[in-house]
Amino acid sequence: MTSMAQAGNTLTDVIHPLVTSDGMTKTRLSGVSLLCLSRHQKRTPLMYEPSLTIIAQGRKLGYLGDREIHYDPGHYLVQTLPLPFECETYGVPEAPLLGISVRLDPALLSEMVTVMGNPGQPSQAPLPMASVAMTEGMQEAVLRLARTLHAEVECNTMGAARVRDVVFEALKGEQSQALRALVSGHGNYSRIVQVLSHLHTHFAVGVSVEQLAAQANMSTSTFHQHFKQITRSSPAQYLKRLRLIKAQQLLLQDDHNVNQAAAAVGYRSVPQFSRDYKRYFGEPPLQHKRQEQALRA
Repeated sequence: MTSMAQAGNTLTDVIHPLVTSDGMTKTRLSGVSLLCLSRHQKRTPLMYEPSLTIIAQGRKLGYLGDREIHYDPGHYLVQTLPLPFECETYGVPEAPLLGISVRLDPALLSEMVTVMGNPGQPSQAPLPMASVAMTEGMQEAVLRLARTLHAEVECNTMGAARVRDVVFEALKGEQSQALRALVSGHGNYSRIVQVLSHLHTHFAVGVSVEQLAAQANMSTSTFHQHFKQITRSSPAQYLKRLRLIKAQQLLLQDDHNVNQAAAAVGYRSVPQFSRDYKRYFGEPPLQHKRQEQALRA
């Protein structure tokens, strides 16, 4: 039987030639990206879309409210909701952090959950973000997926099946209930999922807690309680963090200036945007942009 250490090294060997720079690298296969970071990145706010993140080398430490979430070659991250959180990454030039991310497609999840059947009601509320111990089945599925990325014909022919294989292993794992809750369409967790989906589409539009509670068909107090239990933040905090992370992406990836980024995410006051940005990221937006550009140069 292949040990975890050997499997991790093998996955590292397969991923490494595909990565050309730090950050997220898109692959030939839609929804599959590679991660690389050849330096230590201090605790910083970020947000993942619903996805599975498998680390081949290095490690990450996530902070969500009062929770610490460790993921490394022995554990993979199951992220079912797009939650702003903070993350510290451990990588060095001679042994960069390497990993692979598989976006969770709701249509695929729904189809697979229907075929697999219902295992029964969960004993407690699902966790929207958690680290899961790596299994031999998941190791093998991810390794097959990574090898597929090397050849265009294999990617086009077998890529979708390889992704399906990885999602199937996750649905068999400890976070199965959280994955199923994404497509179940009932219960308090699913109502909050629908509200979060709405916020991610309309984050630049002002909205009250009362409006969100009505959308979830809950009283304001019940909605606030369930929202905070799931996201580890209040609705107002969540929306502010979401806007700031979206603004960061516009500044660093889409080359917006500060005024454009502030307006695009719903801020009417640029000074207020700059204050909130500095409070959240530790640096003013323009300085942050210049520092990130210098690191990538």
